[in-house]
Amino acid sequence: MKFRKDINGLRAIAVIAVLLFHFNPSWLPGGFAGVDVFFVISGFLMTGIIFRGIEQNNFSLLKFYVARVNRIVPALVALCLFLLIFGWFYLTPLDYKALGKHVAGSLTFVSNIFYWRESGYFDASSLEKWLLHTWSLSIEWQFYILYPLVLIAIKRTFSTAAIKPLILTATVLSFTLCLFVTYKHPSASYFLLPTRAWEMLMGGVAYLYPFTAKGRQKRALELLGLAFIIGSYFLVSADTPWPGYLSLFPVLGTFLVIQAQRQQSMLTGNIVFEKIGLWSYSIYLWHWPIVVAIYYYSLNEVFIYIGILLSVVLGFLSYQYIEKIKFSKDVSFNLLYKNIPVHCALLLAIAASYIFTLHGAKFRFEEQPNLQHVQAKLVTPTRKNGHCFYSVDTESGSVIDKEIGTECYLGDKSAPASTLLFGDSFAGHNEPFFNKVFKKNKASFQSVVTNWCYPSFTEEFTGRRSSPAYAQCLLNREFLKENIGNYKNIILAGSWGSVSSKGLITDVKEVIKEAANHDANVFIMAAPPSYTKIPLQIFYKSIYLDTPLELDTKNSADTLTSKANKILKREAKKYKNVHFIDRDLLYEEDGLFSFKGYKVPYSLDGLHISQLGSEKSAEHFMRHVKYKKVINKFEL
Repeated sequence: MKFRKDINGLRAIAVIAVLLFHFNPSWLPGGFAGVDVFFVISGFLMTGIIFRGIEQNNFSLLKFYVARVNRIVPALVALCLFLLIFGWFYLTPLDYKALGKHVAGSLTFVSNIFYWRESGYFDASSLEKWLLHTWSLSIEWQFYILYPLVLIAIKRTFSTAAIKPLILTATVLSFTLCLFVTYKHPSASYFLLPTRAWEMLMGGVAYLYPFTAKGRQKRALELLGLAFIIGSYFLVSADTPWPGYLSLFPVLGTFLVIQAQRQQSMLTGNIVFEKIGLWSYSIYLWHWPIVVAIYYYSLNEVFIYIGILLSVVLGFLSYQYIEKIKFSKDVSFNLLYKNIPVHCALLLAIAASYIFTLHGAKFRFEEQPNLQHVQAKLVTPTRKNGHCFYSVDTESGSVIDKEIGTECYLGDKSAPASTLLFGDSFAGHNEPFFNKVFKKNKASFQSVVTNWCYPSFTEEFTGRRSSPAYAQCLLNREFLKENIGNYKNIILAGSWGSVSSKGLITDVKEVIKEAANHDANVFIMAAPPSYTKIPLQIFYKSIYLDTPLELDTKNSADTLTSKANKILKREAKKYKNVHFIDRDLLYEEDGLFSFKGYKVPYSLDGLHISQLGSEKSAEHFMRHVKYKKVINKFEL
């Protein structure tokens, strides 16, 4: 296969889109679709290599793998080595531990599985993960490993000609699976091979079923393909379910440009795209850690432009001095000790794994007195640590059960429970708060709380309906409806910002109305401040890296939550027996409390508060001048 300038140009169009999206999503809201373009190109090239070998009966599986290792691994090893050295000096133990895990996952090409498993209910910010972008490399490698094996196995039974319709069928099946899973299990669909394979197989279809277009037809194909690709960059966004049916646009667009085969096109063959296309893999590798660094160290906007330029420069240097190195192509049994990239990757993966087991090499820093006591309680309150939050979405061994999910009590359990706490994880993080308050008042309460289960009598849900939490939530709500008249006090808590953004705040109002009509004392807990940056990361950086401990108290992330709090506060004023417990009664204004000689954030992940934060919130509440007035409204 001759060098395809048009494909090289497509690489440039793809990597430019990814760069612009990552450095500033508002510039190109769908720029992440550039990865889909890369997948199609990869499938086209790999199918070409494999099929030519199969047709000529000289395909070497080991030679194929060695070529892929020599092409992909050296630059990746260089990046991972740099990050591990950089992290040794400039990352906290918690972040360095995560980096060790992600380096090992990236070098063994299973990072996509790591990131899928981390994308659960309390996912850390993607901008804290230095190697998040390597998920796509892992998918490609998994495809490289399985694809030739499957084709060789099929070839033993079918003719080469018969393989072609089988690949076409596999493409359709994978796309169908993708459509189904994207809307049921979005994280799995995004990160895993089975739902991404169709994009690479589509490249294979382009190789196996070439168009016979000429002149103007070629130009029309190219223009239509580029319109599909570039249009997708502007018409979709991070909120679009991906890869769903809309991913057809960048995939079909790439398919059409490849089929057009316009080698002399100024659109894909100009000198700028020629160079960027050559450097695209290394640019892709280096750009994301720069994006993370800008976020991690709170650098100002000018560094976005510096970061883009630096990505291109580092991409060029990596291409020139690493990618172009000619490593051994020996495919004998002696490969393992002759192939330098394999050696380097394995050694670095082992070192990274060791860093993970050492908990981020804490010994790099002076031992911090009492920090372990603080860390032990900077967790989510769940049944595993003595609370009632039934986190069926994240806790292994949890079963969907009405009695198990609802029969849980806190406070002074020797006293009868006349109070119900109901809601989602935001109600769960208030359990330590009420546990402390109710113990002081020699009272107990029943807590009915599970993931995403905001107060409602409907079947609406703020989370994934595919989650087991949805089924548990319906049982919880059934319990609430049946027993709402049996309590003297009902406490409602939830992710009000999320509820409001989905247009579901009316559901909460209905629950408030129903509880009030049953003459219960109703208490609505204000949702805590939301942050754009994870407060615990800022806390640890202040300790280990001596940076200022300042939370972004005025931020866009909290705007929606604050508005939702105000809506429910106004709603409470409509009833004599409904009370809104505002933030000032719950938290210090700066979002920090003192404990064991440290200033600690209430917030655990930028949304929920920690177990310790909830307990300290209770202390703040009980010291407040309005405490007696509020607690006297409870009938305990």
